[in-house]
Amino acid sequence: MAETSTLPTGFGELEVLAVGMVLLVEALSGLSLNSLTIFSFCKTPELRTPCHLLVLSLALADSGISLNALVAATSSLLRRWPYGSDGCQVHGFQGFVTALASICGSAAIAWGRYHHYCTRSQLAWNSAISLVLFVWLSSTFWAALPLLGWGHYDYEPLGTCCTLDYSKGDRNFTSFLFTMSFFNFAMPLFITITSYRLMEQKLGKSGHLQVNTTLPARTLLLGWGPYAILYLYAVIADVTSISPKLQMVPALIAKMVPTINAINYALGNEMVCRGIWQCLSPQKSEKDRAK
Repeated sequence: MAETSTLPTGFGELEVLAVGMVLLVEALSGLSLNSLTIFSFCKTPELRTPCHLLVLSLALADSGISLNALVAATSSLLRRWPYGSDGCQVHGFQGFVTALASICGSAAIAWGRYHHYCTRSQLAWNSAISLVLFVWLSSTFWAALPLLGWGHYDYEPLGTCCTLDYSKGDRNFTSFLFTMSFFNFAMPLFITITSYRLMEQKLGKSGHLQVNTTLPARTLLLGWGPYAILYLYAVIADVTSISPKLQMVPALIAKMVPTINAINYALGNEMVCRGIWQCLSPQKSEKDRAK
């Protein structure tokens, strides 16, 4: 189905259109919420702090995931992939970069919050900038490896989007999967869980804890865990034994992460919400400042 309008194996026309509509809703919701977050950071001076820089970086990564989903949604509604094999490689690379940046960015926010709440010292600008640079450079490095031969990007079972090819399950895929997963899923998850657990132990009883300490780790597990399970299954068994429809479920779940992150980190933050509201009602904010 990559270049033609022939329906992929295991999918009917209504099912392809349904997947396209789900991807479209996920893409538009993620883009709108994260764009508001980015715009509020640009327009509200109070949000230009080192800690909020980490949230801005996450919003940029999640916007990239939503853009990736928008391309997949458009292709699904067209019932074909119109961008050729080179476009597939670009789509896979862009999606992988932003996905890894989102996962590692969540861990960076968890560490930043631990530093802020538990050490009682403000996160320095050089530390925040170094974290953001590390997240993006590391994500770009790991996403570039399949382009260089360690791993490979190919079409999802639906044939209208591209990701890491797990269909072969050979030694090349296995070695890349375990190495990449350790540094870009297991370690960020460990940092996220540990940071919030230490915050709970130190500040939970005092009532000074003002952030949700369970949702970030649950989002990582539930949002990206299905992909990890699918990849692991591809290593130990024949992935073709799983129906194509079921293989698409992890992709659909992962595309929900940008919306959940925006609700948690932006709409769940009083200062960011105030910044978004000021951006949406500039006339009112100007009157408040005049008063």
